[in-house]
Amino acid sequence: MNWNLPEEFVTPDGVVRWARIGAGRPVVLLHGTPFSSFVWRDVAADLAADHEVFVWDMLGYGRSEMRQGQDVSLRAQGRIFADLLTEWGLARPHVVAHDFGGAVALRAHLLHGAEYAALALLDPVAVAPWGSPFFRLVQEHAAVFERLPGNLHEALVREYVRSASSPGIAPEVLDGLVTPWTGAAGQPAFYRQIAQADQRYTDEIEPRYGDITIPVTVCWGADDEWIPPARGEQLAGAIPGAGLHLVPGAGHLVQLDAPGPVLDLVRSFLRSSPGQHP
Repeated sequence: MNWNLPEEFVTPDGVVRWARIGAGRPVVLLHGTPFSSFVWRDVAADLAADHEVFVWDMLGYGRSEMRQGQDVSLRAQGRIFADLLTEWGLARPHVVAHDFGGAVALRAHLLHGAEYAALALLDPVAVAPWGSPFFRLVQEHAAVFERLPGNLHEALVREYVRSASSPGIAPEVLDGLVTPWTGAAGQPAFYRQIAQADQRYTDEIEPRYGDITIPVTVCWGADDEWIPPARGEQLAGAIPGAGLHLVPGAGHLVQLDAPGPVLDLVRSFLRSSPGQHP
């Protein structure tokens, strides 16, 4: 599948790139950090056989605009996502969200009135505390890391992304995830999004998880070393009716590590909560 995001959505802080694939009931896929919608390419291709699949790169990520001075925080991304749903004319789509995308989907729903037929959360950033030692180190010294020589920066990002997988990432997939973070625009953008990450954006909504009334399912890589599965148990316990599904042999990048089981779970999720086409 040739991954391309031909559409544009203009925000005050820059252009967001997105794509619509297939036809049928709408499903929206959200990526996390430091990834892009590229992480969904195989899942999106499969779902597009009988669904209208929407994908987008968060502002400052992937193929979306990267520039100095952008607000790329979870606060901004949640607002942008709610606006995108309006732009797409989607009143109650199914939403599948990974990592930071989970926090974006939760904030859009709880703070900005975005309605979903149902929500699937894959290894989301949603429960405190979060942030690995590496993440916190870079966050505290983002301006220093931003000045790394390009080859050292790329090596750092490559190893960081690779560590999100348990069985390993195919070289061409790793290249697709790392390349947007290189070069004159990509390198500072990588550290910008880390510098603006702040647990307060999930602290704001965590007390409200008990108010969620839409169907929610939580999926977690059993071998996730970035966010331990115990966080998944905590999150599923906080959301009424939510169930937790552990995926054996998968790390944090569960949709890449175990695409077959993840697709089975997503399709089961879509069947069990059919919702309504807007």
